[in-house]
This record gives sequence, structure tokens and C-alpha cells, in this order.
Amino acid sequence: MQVISVISTKGGVGKTTVAANLGGFIADAGLRVLLLDLDMQPTLSSYYELTRRAPCGIYELLACNERDIARLVSRTVIDRLDVILSNDEHRQLNTLLLHAPDGRLRLRHLLPVFQPHYDLVLLDTQGARSVLLEMAVLASEQAVSPVTPEILAAREMRRGTLQLIDDIAPYRHLGINPPHLHLLLNRVPAVSANAKLIQQTLRLIFREQEGVMSCEPRSPR
Repeated sequence: MQVISVISTKGGVGKTTVAANLGGFIADAGLRVLLLDLDMQPTLSSYYELTRRAPCGIYELLACNERDIARLVSRTVIDRLDVILSNDEHRQLNTLLLHAPDGRLRLRHLLPVFQPHYDLVLLDTQGARSVLLEMAVLASEQAVSPVTPEILAAREMRRGTLQLIDDIAPYRHLGINPPHLHLLLNRVPAVSANAKLIQQTLRLIFREQEGVMSCEPRSPR
């Protein structure tokens, strides 16, 4: 089972759309996919129509260590595509995980319960630095970071998302390597000199990073 997180410390770059579409395409290709909505604004939870809504969601998984898949997993109208809904209505999870001894590693410890049932787990995250975001990254083998070709998005990617990867590097001492990070250039305009310049700059930034990163730009349409 592969675990991929869609991450960015900046909101509005298309994380949820990327996670939802990637999950749908991969499920349509024949793999069993589980979406986890870790965003407190539960956009992914309402992206697909449900054929079955589970009584529990992300809150019970992370706060109560719920492991009963029948209680956690909701079914979508797409075959082989399931979702664990965001239901942290009172926004308590960040505080709970911040003070828990295993807070940043809790999801990593819980994910093996899904391994017999899914080929891929996709984590949608909130667009801000938080314990939930760090937890998602530490649970992942791969991370995809959408970024729009805008100056503010490029700056935030460097000082936010890349800094996050650097900050969790000490977990290597526990045998946990940071995920390989892929950059996804999103919403690229067909004709824009500024956008092309920013794309070049982003590629240069990624070339400066060694070992854990690669650049996966999307071609302009």
C-alpha cells in the first residue's frame, strides 16, 4: 500500500482538486483507493457523492484510535474509491495531537489497518503549517505539492513547504525518512512571461535540494 500526501503551507493552490482527481483516476484504472480528508474545511468530503456514509470519520480515527473500517470508511459512487470524512467540527484535533506523546506519528501507526483493503491512500491536508500537516507528511512515502506560477506561491513554497521537509528531517533518527517531494505546477497559463520565469525559478530551487526532492511540472495547456 502506497501513501501519498498532497501538501502545501499555502491555501488556494489546488490541493483538494489534485487529491480528488488523482484518486478518481487511479480508482478508475483499477486500484483500490482511500481518500483521507485531513482539512478542517472538509471540501474533499463533499467532492464525490456517497453511496454509504460511515458513522465515524477522521476525528474518531485520530482522537479515539478507531480501527473498525466499517465505522470509518464511506463509499463513493466511484467503484474502488472510498473516503474517510473530515468531521472535526470543533477543530480540536490540532490541539489534541499537539499535546499527545505520539501526535505527529499517530496516523503513521494507524495506517497499517487499511493495508489489506487498499492499494493507495491519498491524504488531503490543510493549507497551513500545523501538527496535522506534519503528521500527514510523516505518514507518507511520497508527497505532492501543487504550486501556482505566482510570486507569492513560489515564496511560500520555499519558506513553508520546503522548510517543513527540512524540519522533520530529525525523524530519520527514528528510522522515518521524509517523503520524496514532487512539485506539481498547477493552473499554468498558456501565455505568461511572468509564469515562465517563476517556473524556471522553481526548477532552480528544486535543483538546490539534494536527495529527497524531484520536480514534476505539469505541461501548460
